Amino acid sequence: MNTSFVAGWPLSANSNVAHALKRVFPIFETRPDLIYLDNAATTQKPSVVLDAERDFYLKSCANVHRAIHAIGEEATARYEKARTQVARFLGAKPREIVFTRGTTESINLVARTFGELLREGDEIVLSVMEHHANIVPWQQLAQRKGVVLKFIPITESGELDLVEYERLLGPRTRLVAVSMVSNVLGTINPIARIVAAAKSVHVGHGTAAGTASGITSSLTAFSNGIPVLLDAAQAAPSMPLDVRALGADFVAFSGHKMYGPFGIGVLYGTERALDAIPPFMGGGDMISEVRLDGFSVNELPYKFEAGTPSIAEAIGLEAAIHWLEKVNLDALGEYESRLGARFLHGIEGIQGVQVLGKAERRAGIVAFTLEGVHAHDVSAFLDKQGVAVRAGHHCAHPLARRFGLLSSARASFGAYNTLEDVDAAIRAVARAKEEL
Repeated sequence: MNTSFVAGWPLSANSNVAHALKRVFPIFETRPDLIYLDNAATTQKPSVVLDAERDFYLKSCANVHRAIHAIGEEATARYEKARTQVARFLGAKPREIVFTRGTTESINLVARTFGELLREGDEIVLSVMEHHANIVPWQQLAQRKGVVLKFIPITESGELDLVEYERLLGPRTRLVAVSMVSNVLGTINPIARIVAAAKSVHVGHGTAAGTASGITSSLTAFSNGIPVLLDAAQAAPSMPLDVRALGADFVAFSGHKMYGPFGIGVLYGTERALDAIPPFMGGGDMISEVRLDGFSVNELPYKFEAGTPSIAEAIGLEAAIHWLEKVNLDALGEYESRLGARFLHGIEGIQGVQVLGKAERRAGIVAFTLEGVHAHDVSAFLDKQGVAVRAGHHCAHPLARRFGLLSSARASFGAYNTLEDVDAAIRAVARAKEEL
């Protein structure tokens, strides 16, 4: 049968696609009864991804960029081919693609480079729903530089207060950094409006110098208005990312959340942005020349890729992107959202269940609590029923506090989840209510 999702198809028809897709994930052969609903934390890996990494180690295992021998040149070609594939996936240029270990490292890279251009009293706008990876690096920057952090509040429905957001923007705002999709609430944020508002602000940047290797950078090198960083960790697995259309200066995501390997991520930055900021780490490959009195940085994107990169993982990410494109990313996101809506509707009818956030546009992510029962106990009970969900604060303490909670359980859906998975999870929550 056709193993790609189709937008607008009945949920049951796309669920049949998911049944077929499940067969290409080896974990479901070793654990045939597993109902895996922890996809926001990490996704399972299809055979093509595992095979791509294994093939590299079997046939082309060598370091990249500096080898003259044939196997090294082959490894370099495969690694750079992966970069080209990521660039095409995003509508970017290969020199705008920096490989990192994941979203966390990508955001830290920006905080430790772009952040060095900022001065005391400069402002960064975040949101209350951010993952810790998009809060803590900026808090560290605030401690180092005296930068002021401002937070977009969220409504009871779990949506950003855009009126208040626009009030927060001003002549001292130097960056807006927000998630495209909340990893807890599933809210799909209105990125077009967020970026447009930031870019419409006239900013008196002034000049700030980055001292590393004699680089002098100016905030005026960025695109018009306020620079924007998008955390796309939850967006990349479920919606097309056209970075030109998004209009952001930086976009970060992880391979392991989009059916790819652990230990590989991407930072997209416009050429102007990446040229304007100093290197992140020092070491091999990020330099073009080293002298006893200093060094010269390499060209983009190698300026930000110090040391031996995650070569096999980059090749695995390329395979994951090919796979995602074949299953139809647009329709997959719609399917996951509909599975989430079915699960939400099913558990809302269970006495004592509270769902966090009810945004009009949401991904296939549903966080919930069960009155009188700790989320960890809910998760452990569901696990005994064969249903794997997450429990805790989901690396979003401020968001949990916003809803007056310590923790919640979270079900998140992926390409291999079926209607039967959803209905089994609803029944498991109902049993938890009765037995816990």
